[in-house]
This record gives sequence, structure tokens and C-alpha cells, in this order.
Amino acid sequence: MKRILNSAIGLCCCLCALQAQQGQQQVTSVLEVIDVASGSRSVVKEFPFRMEAPNWTADGKWLVYNSGGKLYKISPDNPGEPQVIPTGIATRCNNDHVLSSDGKQIAISSGTQEDGRSRIWTLPFEGGEPKLITPLAPSYLHGWSPDMSALAYCAERNGNFDVYVIPAEGGEEKRLTTTEGLDDGPEYSPDGRFIWFNSVRSGLMQVWRMRADGSEQVQMTFDENRNAWFPHPSPDGKSVVYISYAKGDVAPGDHPANKNVELAIIPSEGGQPKVVARLFGGQGTINVNSWAPDSKRFAFVSYRLAN
Repeated sequence: MKRILNSAIGLCCCLCALQAQQGQQQVTSVLEVIDVASGSRSVVKEFPFRMEAPNWTADGKWLVYNSGGKLYKISPDNPGEPQVIPTGIATRCNNDHVLSSDGKQIAISSGTQEDGRSRIWTLPFEGGEPKLITPLAPSYLHGWSPDMSALAYCAERNGNFDVYVIPAEGGEEKRLTTTEGLDDGPEYSPDGRFIWFNSVRSGLMQVWRMRADGSEQVQMTFDENRNAWFPHPSPDGKSVVYISYAKGDVAPGDHPANKNVELAIIPSEGGQPKVVARLFGGQGTINVNSWAPDSKRFAFVSYRLAN
């Protein structure tokens, strides 16, 4: 979800949201899968409305996505009609949702009826009444530790957006980043040793990595011409894919929809990025980890506007 950093950006975001709502029927969402080695892209399904943020289940059977405040699953190999995942009272699900490593649970971010602000919940993968994990808001989920003991998320507390972790069953949250400006998109490495995230602390949005306890925060991308968002480690731990926007096309702390973007991959130990796709997308394209279990493919969403 968007993180509003100041009143000017907030006004812009509100106007963009209004325009998106007014033009929602004019958006075509294309759920795609890309083969990393060859760069070949295949279409799973087209939707005549906005859908976002596919997760790929660990057994390879499903892609999970959000649309219109609800969650759905669809087969990547034999896509028929999507199936709703019932989320009970959480009826405003956004594009921050994560699957547990055992495939039995899903954690979601959803606005509440009381104030509309995003909070984090967990529920069975097949659906059910959600359990509230973060009573404080706004909180935007991005990571679930491989041992399923902790959730990592971006949260605004006292006017600053930082990375936090909390026990997966609920409890006291712990702040991991303390720099001024936006720290977002925290996601665990497959071995649980690291948390990958993106931060604007260098002036542009770039990919960073830290130990799971918040120590040793290290910058991992250094592109002076692009803003890098939402790093996703592959299941084999060898690669990290992320989305980027051209410098000057967006504010460093924003990741809007309907922009020309790139999907790039770096080795997990750092190195030169390899651009694997250029597309029209942005918000909703790859907000959450969407790697296939084989680490050879990942899913994403591109968009088309009728006008």
C-alpha cells in the first residue's frame, strides 16, 4: 500500500486514488509468469478490472491475489474461475499478504471498519475468521519468518514509517529501523538470517539488507537513476527480484500505479542488477513475494488502460 510521507504527496495520492476508482472499469490486469533464464513471459489470465500482488504457494498449486478488498486463488497451470478465500470481517484486504512456510496459513493487511486503517491479521489458508495481530495502525505486512514465529511489516508510528517485527501469534512489536524517512517492504531470507527491505535513506529508494534482529543494515542496490522497491528473495536463497521506477518519474518515497517500471534481479550477496522485464505497472505488480517453488519463475501483474 502507499505510504503517505507529507501533505503534498498525500494530496497527490488522494487524487490518484480518486482517478483510479473512477477509471477502474477501464483497467485490464494481466497476470503473468516469467522464466528468469530465458526472459519469456506467459499470460495466466487477463482480468477486466484491477487485481494485484500474486503470491505463489509453496506446493506450486495456486497463485493468491487481492482484488476489490477480497482474496482469491487461481491455478497457474489450469486457470479457470478464481476461487474466493473467505476472510471474515476483514473485507478491505490490500496488496500486502503473505503465506506461511507450511502453506497452512495466510497473513493479510486489511483496513478495519472502525477507521479504515490497515492492520495485520492471520487466518487459515482455506479461509475463516481472521485473528488480529497488530492492534496499532497503520501496519502493512510483508514478511513471515521461515520458522513461522514472527511477522515483519512496515508501520507508521509517531510520524515515521519503519520496519517492525511481532510474534506471529501477537504480542509486543519491535522496531528494527530508526532512520528518518521511509523504510518499507521487509521480507525474510529463506534461511531466516536476514530481512530484506527498501529504504529512502540514501536519497533514492534502494534495496537494503539487515540481520533478522535489525543489526548490520547494508545497502544492496546503488542505481543512481532508479528507485528500487520490494525485494523478494527466491526460495533457493540465490537471487532477489525487485521493481524499480525511473528517477524523476516518481517521488523516491512513492510507488504509484500506472507507470513504466522494470523488474530486476540481483544475486543475494549483491552485484550488478539484471533487468528481466520492462512493463506498464507499479503498485500491484509485485508487492509481495511471488517466486515459484523452483526459483526459476515468478509471477507478476502488468496493466493496460483503455484510454
